[in-house]
Amino acid sequence: MSHEKDFYTERYNKNILRLRNVLEDLPPFCKEFFRGIEHNSSILTRVNYAYDLRIFFNYITEHIDEFKDISPTEFTLEQLNVITVTHIEMFLHHISFYTTDDNVEYSNRECGKARKLSTIRSLFSYFYKKGKIEQNVASLVDLPKIHEKPIVRLEVDEVVKLLDVVESGEGLTDVQKRYHRYNQKRDLAMLMLFLGTGIRISECVGLNISDLDFEINGFKITRKGGNQVILYFNDEVRAALLDYLEERKQIKPLPGHEDALFLSLQRRRISTRAVQNLVKKYTSNITPLKNISPHKLRSTFGTNLYRETGDIYLVADVLGHKDVNTTKKHYAATSDDKRRQAARSVKLRDD
Repeated sequence: MSHEKDFYTERYNKNILRLRNVLEDLPPFCKEFFRGIEHNSSILTRVNYAYDLRIFFNYITEHIDEFKDISPTEFTLEQLNVITVTHIEMFLHHISFYTTDDNVEYSNRECGKARKLSTIRSLFSYFYKKGKIEQNVASLVDLPKIHEKPIVRLEVDEVVKLLDVVESGEGLTDVQKRYHRYNQKRDLAMLMLFLGTGIRISECVGLNISDLDFEINGFKITRKGGNQVILYFNDEVRAALLDYLEERKQIKPLPGHEDALFLSLQRRRISTRAVQNLVKKYTSNITPLKNISPHKLRSTFGTNLYRETGDIYLVADVLGHKDVNTTKKHYAATSDDKRRQAARSVKLRDD
């Protein structure tokens, strides 16, 4: 078995175990629901559905009078028929802000509520189509109106500053500088990969040395749905990767991590959390008012690619969006720049 297969299989197996653990807290009929959607949903989607349903059934059995004498694991499919539109609306109001038994506070805005309602709708829709409940009341609940947020991304000058900071270490604390001397080439290669290809953080963490092909300036990645595709990089990214790989040859990875492209100081495949932290470390120096994450670097690439090409379908393909409408929603707004330029170009009177 290849090391790449080990990484993705290990991640999949961990999520399977997470799902099974949460299922222990849910009504027994939920197991049938998750088996039924297994072939048209990702494991991460199912894990998130399970967490959402646990919150929902905990609320129903704690706050709705009809169900207060039972626990979520005693909730039956017949009792799903008793749930009303009002109950679901009360739940959505409740999760605006609530406190758990161990005094942990949680809040949900429109986006979080919409996701949880979508999960509840999926559950009701599944059993309604199977003829196991009498009505699909969840479909009668309106989705919260989601207010579009502006895309947070780095501007061209901020990208230049970011790469300069990674190269020089300027602005880092004394402690950060001690680690920077060991990680500088790795961090530069990683950030340039984000900015130059729009790779996802999970795809970046899962990259192996054997996935790289410098003959074509490309690398193989496994997308969220499991499909493998080849992405291409420019000469700047190529130079940063080759520079890092020269240094990488001097490192002896731990067993099982020999082929991992990006290693931590512990000589194992770098974690998602570590990548998030290093992006925050560098970007907070150059743009403290923007909360830049690896996904925002991906947005920066997508925006720049759309500005250069004007081809929304190309952007969707490179970013791995299954639905081009997702891409349009996030990136077509950059055409405002062109509309402003057009307005400035047309003169009604000579000066």
